[in-house]
Amino acid sequence: MTFNSLVEDQVNLHLATQSPLPGDPYPPNVVAAGAGAQGLGMVPIVIEQSGRGERAYDIYSRLLRERVIFLVGPVMDQTANLAIAQMLYLESENPEKDISFYINSPGGSVSAGLGIYDTMQFIKPDVSTLCMGFAASMGAFLMTAGHKGKRFSLPNARFMIHQPSGGAQGQASDIEIHAKEIIYLRKRLNEILVERTGQPLEQIEKDTERDRFMSAEDAVKYGLIDKVLTSRESSSQGPGQKG
Repeated sequence: MTFNSLVEDQVNLHLATQSPLPGDPYPPNVVAAGAGAQGLGMVPIVIEQSGRGERAYDIYSRLLRERVIFLVGPVMDQTANLAIAQMLYLESENPEKDISFYINSPGGSVSAGLGIYDTMQFIKPDVSTLCMGFAASMGAFLMTAGHKGKRFSLPNARFMIHQPSGGAQGQASDIEIHAKEIIYLRKRLNEILVERTGQPLEQIEKDTERDRFMSAEDAVKYGLIDKVLTSRESSSQGPGQKG
């Protein structure tokens, strides 16, 4: 047993033995499971004191209370389901208040990413996106999926767009079927990028033919995002702000 796993076991035991307080919409032993399942390693725990007693939250569950959602690491079914569930929950809590979506992802599954994208467009609250670190492939796609005017990046973040990739094996007919599907997905992703960035289709097709890297400022010029933030005060609509 590693030190990290020992600490995690102790934290989970502590969370599991707590009884939800009356009126507490975020029982720690329920919400904490979400962040742990994202494979984020050893997650810091926040202890809060109130007149109703003591509560322990993993840091991501605590930030969820402030309507902040994280996508960290590869986009896959598990992380997509968690992000979608959190968006739907926050919509049910307050359909009028923005949701902040922080992204640091190299990309991953197209179907999982499209599931998040569709949910972002489906729910009533505006979803504000912010890139910290790296947003590539489906990570960059989800960055530009934020509400127009509310797509932000930190100064040294990097972006990369390209066409989808995949492989197939089996009979020739099966390979042909999968080839047609990936060609369809490339066409659909390009169409969405045209709508989200304002770039002509020919430009999108050219730029996604191979890996196209961009700085934060380049991403603004390209239309992937709307603004580079150097500090929280640089935007009154910055992600994670109360309003």
